[in-house]
Amino acid sequence: MTLCGNCICVFGVLLCLFLGVVSGLCSVTLSLNGKWSLSNVNGSVSLPAEVPGCVHSALQQQGHIQDPYFRFNDVSYRWIAFDNWTYTTTFPGSTQLRAKQKVLLVFDGVDTVASIWLNGMVIGETDNMFRRYDFPVGDLLKDGDNVLKVSLMSPVVYASERRKAHSAYRVPPECPPDVQKGECHVNFIRKEQSSFSWDWGPSFPTAGLWKGVHLEAFDVLQLIQVSSVPLHNSSLSQWRVQVELLVDAVQTTNGQIMLSIPELVSEQMFQTQFLPGKTKNSFTLHINTSSQVKLWWPNGHGDQPFYHLTVTGFQNGVLILKAESKVYFRTVELVQEPVVGSPGLSFYFRINGKAIFLKGSNWIPAHSFQDQVPPAVLRNMLQSAVDASMNALRVWGGGVYEEDIFYSICDEMGIMVWQDFMFACAMYPTEDDFIQTVREEVIQQVRRLKSHPSIIVWSGNNENEAALATDWFGIPVSQRPTYLKDYVTLYVNNIRAIVQEEDQSRPFLVSSPTNGAESEQEGWVAANPYDPHYGDTHFYSYTLDCWDWRTFPRTRFASEYGFQSWPSFSTLQPVSVNEDWSYNSNFTSHRQHHEDGNQQMLLQAALHFHLPNSTEPLKRFTDTLYITQVMQAQCVKTQTEFYRRSQSEIIGGKGGTMGALYWQLNDVWQAPSWSSIEFGGKWKMLHYFAQNFFAAVLPVGFEDDDTLLIYAVSDLSHQLTLRAVVSVYSWSDLDPVCTLKSDLLPVPGGSAVAILKRPITALLAGCGRCTRLSCLLAFHLEDSGGQQGPTNHHFLCSPRDAQGLQRPNITAMVQQDKSGYSVTLRSASVAPFVWLDVGNIPGRFSSNGFLMLTRNRTVSFTAWRNTSVTELSRSLTITSLRDVY
Repeated sequence: MTLCGNCICVFGVLLCLFLGVVSGLCSVTLSLNGKWSLSNVNGSVSLPAEVPGCVHSALQQQGHIQDPYFRFNDVSYRWIAFDNWTYTTTFPGSTQLRAKQKVLLVFDGVDTVASIWLNGMVIGETDNMFRRYDFPVGDLLKDGDNVLKVSLMSPVVYASERRKAHSAYRVPPECPPDVQKGECHVNFIRKEQSSFSWDWGPSFPTAGLWKGVHLEAFDVLQLIQVSSVPLHNSSLSQWRVQVELLVDAVQTTNGQIMLSIPELVSEQMFQTQFLPGKTKNSFTLHINTSSQVKLWWPNGHGDQPFYHLTVTGFQNGVLILKAESKVYFRTVELVQEPVVGSPGLSFYFRINGKAIFLKGSNWIPAHSFQDQVPPAVLRNMLQSAVDASMNALRVWGGGVYEEDIFYSICDEMGIMVWQDFMFACAMYPTEDDFIQTVREEVIQQVRRLKSHPSIIVWSGNNENEAALATDWFGIPVSQRPTYLKDYVTLYVNNIRAIVQEEDQSRPFLVSSPTNGAESEQEGWVAANPYDPHYGDTHFYSYTLDCWDWRTFPRTRFASEYGFQSWPSFSTLQPVSVNEDWSYNSNFTSHRQHHEDGNQQMLLQAALHFHLPNSTEPLKRFTDTLYITQVMQAQCVKTQTEFYRRSQSEIIGGKGGTMGALYWQLNDVWQAPSWSSIEFGGKWKMLHYFAQNFFAAVLPVGFEDDDTLLIYAVSDLSHQLTLRAVVSVYSWSDLDPVCTLKSDLLPVPGGSAVAILKRPITALLAGCGRCTRLSCLLAFHLEDSGGQQGPTNHHFLCSPRDAQGLQRPNITAMVQQDKSGYSVTLRSASVAPFVWLDVGNIPGRFSSNGFLMLTRNRTVSFTAWRNTSVTELSRSLTITSLRDVY
């Protein structure tokens, strides 16, 4: 219990100071986190449980179940989600607590449908995982022990019952595809949509107290939340900061609020009146135009400075609240304007008046059980994004609104966030109670998150406009108006209206993908939400050749695209056994939740590579895992480079691409997926490739009509003068056959410029003995001072057809010095896709999956636990393309 004298409440910033203050003004906070008891409906299972937490985690921690991720346990443990569960705790009702004018029992997150009992009385119910709930309990508290129970209903049964109650018409989809092994009617319950299964994740419909529980007791008022949103008047070049205090007052309270940002504006006083109950109280701080405000910039475009906002409140000269928060200054605009020489509209973001190409990925829940995601895991994952030169992530609408720490780290690292609301790939009901709980969810989440500069856009849902427009669910034409009406009711009349009222500092999109302003003109659901002349697009194709850039849409903004791969053997090994280690095993089939996904990976790989054919079963399996990662990395590289070089071109009315967010960054479990980072944090080959294809300065090479073109892409603010340097190599020789250089050309900042154009036949004719089958190209950019950006490659034929490709017989020497570990490689020949793996030793290499064109190469290794040269040397395996067949 926190007593008068130093009471720390919401955000850890509300101080109740006892200096000359009557004790009745002090607030008391009692945390109820920690050990609770947990039991199922018939009492057959009873055990201790941690809060915050969930039923699955408690059962595993107490040894009632194995690792839920082990082998087929996602199906074996289905029974957990079909049972009802009760959390119980006992806490003391102190005299000081009971003496307060108002006592609230606060649940920061209940998953999901629950009845709350205190001392045998029902005090309230919950039906939304994404809401904070509080209940007045002052009259029910007693001296001595107070018994609190939270009775949770099966989320699967609840969703099914809600579906049955909605008898007027169906709300599709009824169930996920069979391959996902999931549960039905997830769109009828406001919880993490992917917890009922997804095409990259298991079905674990969780139940529990997934966030903290505490009591708040006070006599005058309690500060629930502080938010600060800077707004810029461009015509006057002035800033103002909109400060909002969400306060719960016992009765009408007159007071004075003092606001200041010490570095920018001195203390300003506001007379105010707090009305009884929860109220939002708004104040505006005007920043003097002479103040030099330091702006927050995305990663790669500047720094991320912040200022301190201080808030103090007085009543009759007595301190009643004190708070601090961070304030970041930045502007964001979503520009949708006519495009010269093209039908349609542009679609790009301007940050602080500067057009920014968004480079990044999509974020899904980091774990099926949110209590098992410590801040260190989030930081490592987000640091991995920054280290791959990303500046943006899309928080996808089928997961959860992430914890405060997630957005704070994004603020700190300069990661822009495209924030979906939690609706995905489904229609939704619009009964009054459903709409009401969604309204409260949206209000709470926008108020909680809008102070974060990292969030640059709100989006109402994931793919629901496209689902309706292109009839994913076989809705008869006669019924279509009903679903259109529901769509507009939910996303436009409610969610959009709330967002625009609560937050004027950033844009709102109704869906993704969407035609944006054009969709609005068409009544919010466009005839073709994938139209590349407008908005953002999602694009997937697993049968077309991913090395052919012509198969990709030349879009204004690519917010989803990608290819699957399998994770490393070291990631799969802890959740599998020997009989599972085959590409055709029951285990590999069970883990694949995307229809025909395992076959699609091999078919795509076979277009350009020989498939592994070892007679040793385990090697064949690990080689196949490797080849899927090679395929994925090369496919996403090709597509991303196409988008990056398309930013400055309009061809056939299409182009001006200003965003590339591939699907997806992270994994929720150990399984095949579109991710570039495996469950546990290990980088796939794709993520190492992203270090290069998202580089600030990048050479992109491709062929068009048997002509080689090399573009220089620059995200920098200033102009460069660059040339392309192309080296031609024989597959059988580490010495270049010849090298050619283009003329120096200006490359403006934020552009893509063609700086070399050469027919392949002419290029090879100048290299003597080279043919398409016997040679390959490596190229980089340079200015007068030397190389700029990474070295890239272009294959003149499929590596499957390469003549002269030999086993490189790479040897390695591991060393350690003051800076850490290094691995020095020596190769006998050209080696594509050189992959270093140290098994279950966590960490990452400075470079991996690379094309080795030199006899010697040294890379560093950063270990995430203590290790040694001996252990690394023993664990290290080296694979290149020629080693797998």
